[in-house]
Amino acid sequence: KPPISITVVEARQLVGLNMDPVVCVEIGEDKKYTSMKESTNCPYYNEYFVFDFHVPPDVMFDKILKLSVIHSKNLLRSGTLVGTFKLDVGTVYSQPEHQFYHKWAMLSDPDDITAGCKGYIKCDIAVVGKGDNIKTPHKNVLLDQRMLSRGFDETKSDFFFNLFFLWARFYVKIYRAEGLPKMNTSIMANVKKAFIGENRDLVDPYVQVVFAGQRGKTSVQKSSYEPIWNEQVVFTEMFPPLCKRIKVQIRDSDKVNDVAIGTHFIDLRKIANDGDKGFLPTMGPAWVNMYGSTRHYTLIDEHQDLNEGLGEGVSFRARLLISVAVEILDTTSTEIVSSTEVQVETVSNISEVKKQARTKAGRPTGFKSPKIKPKQETGETNQTKLTETEKEIGGRKIEEFFLFGSFLEATMIDRKIGDKPISFEVTIGNYGNQIDGVSKPTAAKKKKKEGGGESDEEESELIQQNSSEDEADDDGDLVSVSSTPPMKPVITDRNYFHLPYFEKKPCIYIKSWWQDQRRRLYNSNIMDKIADKMPQHSIPDVFVWMMSNNKRVAYARIPSKDILYSIVDEETGKDCGKVKAVFLRLPGKKGFGPAGWTVQAKMEIYLWLGLNKQRKDFLSGLPNGFEENKAPRTSPCLQSQVFQLRAHMYQARSLFAADSSGLSDPFARVFFSTHSQVTEVLSETLCPTWDQLLVFEDVELFGEAGELRDDPPIIVVEVYDQDTVGKAEFIGRTFAKPITKMCDEHYGPPRFPPQLEYYQIYRGNSTAGDLLAAFELLQVRGRAELPPIDGPTDSERGPILPVPMGIRPILSRYRIEVLFWGLRDLRRVNLALVDRPRVDIECAGRGVQSALIQNYKKNPNFSTLVKWFEVDLPENELLHPPLNVRVVDCRAFGRYTLVGSHAVTILVWNCSPTFERASQCGQTSMHTCNIYLLCQLACSLIRRSLLYPQNEEKEEKKKKKKKKKGEVEEDDETDESMLDWWSKYFASIETLMEVRNRFCSILFCSILFFSVQFYSILFNSILFNSILFCSILLYSIVYNKELEAEYDNFEDWLHTFNLYRGKAGDDDEAALDDDRIVGRFKGSMCMYKLPLSEEITREVGFDPNMGMFQSIPHNDPINVLVRVFVVRATDLHPADVNGKADPYVVIKLGKSELKDKENYISKQLNPVFGKAFDMEATFPMESMLTVSVYDWDLVGTDDLIGETKIDLENRFYSKHRATCGIANSYSVHGYNVWRDPMKPSQILAKLCKEGKLDGPHYGPGGRVKVANRVFMGATEIEDENDEHLALTVLKHWEEIPRVGCKLIPEHVETRPLLNPDHPGIEQGRIEMWVDMFPMDMPAPGPAIDISPRKPKKYELRVIIWNTDEVILEDDDYFTGEKSSDIFVRGWLKGQQEDKQDTDVHYHSLTGEGNFNWRFVYPFDYLMAEEKIVISKKESMFSWDETEYKIPARLTLQVWDADHFSADDFLGAIELDLNRFPRGAKTAKQCSINMVQNQAELPCISIFKQKRVKGWWPFVARDENDEMELTGKVEAELHLMSAEEAEKSPVGLGRNEPDPLEKPNRPDTSLMWFVNPLKSIRYFIWHNYRWLILKALGLLLLLLLLGLFLYSFPGYLVKKMLGA
Repeated sequence: KPPISITVVEARQLVGLNMDPVVCVEIGEDKKYTSMKESTNCPYYNEYFVFDFHVPPDVMFDKILKLSVIHSKNLLRSGTLVGTFKLDVGTVYSQPEHQFYHKWAMLSDPDDITAGCKGYIKCDIAVVGKGDNIKTPHKNVLLDQRMLSRGFDETKSDFFFNLFFLWARFYVKIYRAEGLPKMNTSIMANVKKAFIGENRDLVDPYVQVVFAGQRGKTSVQKSSYEPIWNEQVVFTEMFPPLCKRIKVQIRDSDKVNDVAIGTHFIDLRKIANDGDKGFLPTMGPAWVNMYGSTRHYTLIDEHQDLNEGLGEGVSFRARLLISVAVEILDTTSTEIVSSTEVQVETVSNISEVKKQARTKAGRPTGFKSPKIKPKQETGETNQTKLTETEKEIGGRKIEEFFLFGSFLEATMIDRKIGDKPISFEVTIGNYGNQIDGVSKPTAAKKKKKEGGGESDEEESELIQQNSSEDEADDDGDLVSVSSTPPMKPVITDRNYFHLPYFEKKPCIYIKSWWQDQRRRLYNSNIMDKIADKMPQHSIPDVFVWMMSNNKRVAYARIPSKDILYSIVDEETGKDCGKVKAVFLRLPGKKGFGPAGWTVQAKMEIYLWLGLNKQRKDFLSGLPNGFEENKAPRTSPCLQSQVFQLRAHMYQARSLFAADSSGLSDPFARVFFSTHSQVTEVLSETLCPTWDQLLVFEDVELFGEAGELRDDPPIIVVEVYDQDTVGKAEFIGRTFAKPITKMCDEHYGPPRFPPQLEYYQIYRGNSTAGDLLAAFELLQVRGRAELPPIDGPTDSERGPILPVPMGIRPILSRYRIEVLFWGLRDLRRVNLALVDRPRVDIECAGRGVQSALIQNYKKNPNFSTLVKWFEVDLPENELLHPPLNVRVVDCRAFGRYTLVGSHAVTILVWNCSPTFERASQCGQTSMHTCNIYLLCQLACSLIRRSLLYPQNEEKEEKKKKKKKKKGEVEEDDETDESMLDWWSKYFASIETLMEVRNRFCSILFCSILFFSVQFYSILFNSILFNSILFCSILLYSIVYNKELEAEYDNFEDWLHTFNLYRGKAGDDDEAALDDDRIVGRFKGSMCMYKLPLSEEITREVGFDPNMGMFQSIPHNDPINVLVRVFVVRATDLHPADVNGKADPYVVIKLGKSELKDKENYISKQLNPVFGKAFDMEATFPMESMLTVSVYDWDLVGTDDLIGETKIDLENRFYSKHRATCGIANSYSVHGYNVWRDPMKPSQILAKLCKEGKLDGPHYGPGGRVKVANRVFMGATEIEDENDEHLALTVLKHWEEIPRVGCKLIPEHVETRPLLNPDHPGIEQGRIEMWVDMFPMDMPAPGPAIDISPRKPKKYELRVIIWNTDEVILEDDDYFTGEKSSDIFVRGWLKGQQEDKQDTDVHYHSLTGEGNFNWRFVYPFDYLMAEEKIVISKKESMFSWDETEYKIPARLTLQVWDADHFSADDFLGAIELDLNRFPRGAKTAKQCSINMVQNQAELPCISIFKQKRVKGWWPFVARDENDEMELTGKVEAELHLMSAEEAEKSPVGLGRNEPDPLEKPNRPDTSLMWFVNPLKSIRYFIWHNYRWLILKALGLLLLLLLLGLFLYSFPGYLVKKMLGA
């Protein structure tokens, strides 16, 4: 089954303080954890996990994938859950390419939905199926890190929810169920009585609902066939949900084991619309029909899986009345329940809901009905609530339906059951079921009783109904009959039987009672004309069972909506009132695999379903001549027509290989009505040409002639493989309808004679070939009226008639030329090695043989290269027969043993390079030339847009820097001595991505000026062609696929044909054709019509012995130096228990093998190898290169992770010149040195000589002329000018007429790694390339160095000068004053064990702290990847160190020190050393915007700036999860290389050498008890000075007022007395 791969890239904005987060990836019961990242809210993981499951796909797709972030998890404690995110696997598989790539998952708290977002996880999720080619975007670590460093500025498309974050409640209301089967029989009852003392027959049903990994269930209704629950199951999940299916299951409660009765899945996507006029998921109330196993009450149900929802149900089990609704929650409301636990509540029954809906219509807006509290009710109480009103759903009353069926034909009955009488049973719901069918419901009978006065004896009850105990209809004129009378089958041929339904056709009549939900089915039928998307069916499907000896053998399931009648044609089912061919199949798992391919029976059946009151129209669709006979169960046929069927069986192709030889001995059996005939058997072929006419005489068909002409019965053609021992083996089956001619019609054009057509042959669900045939049905009244059979007579074939001349294709003379190159990798035949092989080519009875290889081991190539033969083939290329390639081994006594074979199905081989290019060259029009010039103009625009804007940006930066005074100019230029091959590699990846982005904008502008045709040519030739990118940019190309996929497997003239032997596998057996490959034939074919044009033969140098294969190199053995460069591997499948691997590379070529086991890379799934391997080989004996990645194990053998195979021979001889890639520039030294031993001018001269071209001619002004084409090159280059000009021509070699093709550029290819134990599933990818140099040519230089870059040692010195505005955390014991004991902690990401702290600035009252403290962090750094390299052991039990690459980030935190409790975290800042905002000059200029708007601010790199000083903010998240400023820090960062640091050492803190001065801290920073008076003075005066001054002023004023009041009376008396 397809594995599920998850890459946890990183997490952002995790809610919490000073976290140590771990990510748990959980699928089902399996859990895997990432490593723990210490003290960070933004951890970076980039860890890869793979989950393997061995369950059916439907079960796997319903599994829930859950991502959880846990804080502080270790071996001793489980940790604290931060948040979770979940989706089902089916949602992933439904995505394009079955994957989510770099998507942000929003975390939430399942216990508190009001808490909001808890953070984000960035992840990749993929479900890789067998044979799926997952096109994963190229993983560029450098670009990923640069994107991460730019802050959280992802677009909406990068989120799973598109930033649409809501909580919702999903209400699944369960009302009641009907038609439940009895679960216990006498056997089961006795078993239960013996074990648990129970003996009951009735079921104890309850409903279980599963959604998004949670499940809820209703109460259990004891002993009930029609239980009533009136309960709802409430789920609380995010909306829109990423879990798409709700599973609803009725189960039988049991003390031993609960058993599923039936299962139904509700797809939320089908009951919702997310458009502008969309609606939330809404459904019902509606009846949901459940199907499962048959009602055979036995001890063990062999089809119990069907009841669990696995596979197609074969019988009606029950129906459930449910509804689904969704309510968006307001998480800000105080009344909301914050938990996501599943709740089960009681709801009103249907009648009460209906009344409430009517009442609510008159209520004012905003009125809310009171909530119904949950309460437990017994089954008896619920049962009493069932009233006649409840039998209606939304006003839909119960109606009487009438189902009619007529069996017009029953043929192709399997011979295993043909010896016993056979009958057919038709059921709809439980009606018509012989075991526990039902009569009309109570409500319907009461209704009739009131109107018609029926007796009270008619009441609803369960009955045992069968064909002999029929229920009399109330009208007395119709009897319900659900089964046909048993009848003994008649032999058709050795494989099949048929029932003699001739003059009389058996009929069935069934009455049933259902709620009148026809409108839903009518609407569904209308929608079927557009799309089948209406899930709310109400009437159960119809089942047709074939009964043999009263045992159900085979069935057919027919949707009731397809046969439902309506007076409106658009509403009528597509098969209502029509004769339909139905094939019966085995139930359950028996219907799959080889056992299910055999047809159990073929029936021509007529079905009609409608209201009983409309049944007068039920015979309207039968063929004319049928009439209703009410007494017996058959309807007599009044008309019969006699026909002759002519089956023109011409040929078949690409048939299934049924024999161990890899071939088949096929013959075809044609079935029509009760007749069958077979073709002759053709031995050992997969493409038989029978050329045989099968004539069916006196075929009697019943019905009106006109209808038989327009809609004749179908023809079944089965193809078998004839075996000498045992019965013939089934290969496949196809269906056809004949063209009918009546007596009064003329046998002539346009309908006659019929044309040959291809019919697809199916073997189960997979294809098994094609049949080319024609069928005609001719009415017979007299032999003279039939058209004569005109065809060639062949005395050797005896009575076999060939296909007539008017039908067989018109033939013309063709010549087929075959290039015999060689044979490769031939396996043993009958335990003997292949020594003297030969290739036989055959087509349409003609052929040619290759020369015999005398010694395959010494030289597997042929001595004679080209042979040809002439053959007569149809002029219509679609009718060409296949060409058969057979390889035989010549052994002693003239015996020839078949080694393997291959069938080439399409003979459109006008593929000669010379012929094809010559014809194309003459057809070039002026319009195409103009288009080409426009493409060149656009390419120049792209070059300008890519190159010049970069220079302009640099100039603008320099100008801006010059304007700023006092700032040092940054050096953006790269030191040439620092460049290496990895510089070019990473630049190639980055540049190609930038080209694609820039191209889109250029393309839009180009469309405004050029035609649509130019747009298509430009789009196809540039956007998807990486070679053009290479010509634009001076970098190599990194292909995201194999080189063969880019260049058509290098089959420009040499093709590879796989040779097969052995029986082909079926999809159900999980077998692949790769296991049948026994070797390869290398060669080519060319077919052309004779006579050949003289223009080709007149060509200069035309060799008639080589035919169309001119200029083919010799195939003698050649010695080659093969140089394999292995760059790295990505996404390797974990091979160890810890979810990692210890990979190393193994190279195999022929008998040579190179192992790099000593240099295995510990615990890596994305290892960087950087290795070059040189091997000598001899082509063709040693041409298959195998590059394997193994997992190193300390104990035991090493495990193969995956391997890739490369055919070097096709590359070596390809005209694309895949021996050594053409570089974009010519250099004689440096990292971009020319690798090929031949210079560009020598390569160009050789190509011109081989192609017989004039040139090259080098002229002045950088002009080069080759074959009347002039190329312009750069003229400013003085050294090796001819080499640069020749390189210009090589990069445009595809523009050369006749012989031009794209030459392979300097490149790196990405190849999938496969494991034979897991066929078809990628186990990872490997990036590599191969160079090949002939040993007879000058030796190449040494291999370029691609070894992984060794990190450079650096030392980062961080001086913490001061802090300011740090929040005050403590309260003074005596004064109540706010203060903090501040210290700063810092470390480099990934080196948490090297944390360094400043000393403590005690009792800071203002948030100001003075430190003058130095941190020193030595580290190893990769400049190109911008990562710190850390090597350490994962645990004490680890064998060796594991290397980690971590982004270069400095973390600074501010803390409040406590003596008797844990220190309090106050805030932090994380600086990406490659891109962080420049520090503020003063504390006032420092703000929180430096963190929140980091992407918009100018940033610097410490690796360029070397030294920087400034103020940066400390931030933390408050209770509302919002960012707040918690302080500021003045720091100085100084980066030095290890050599520079050694020359000028410094000490930690304020220690020697180069000590820092002690900080000038205020007195209050000391302990308050050292000088309490001074501290108190500082406390009072510093904080209350204004209050003290105001109090003194007020006191003075009161004193003056008191004095005034004291002295004023005396002064007043003195004035009055005049004293």
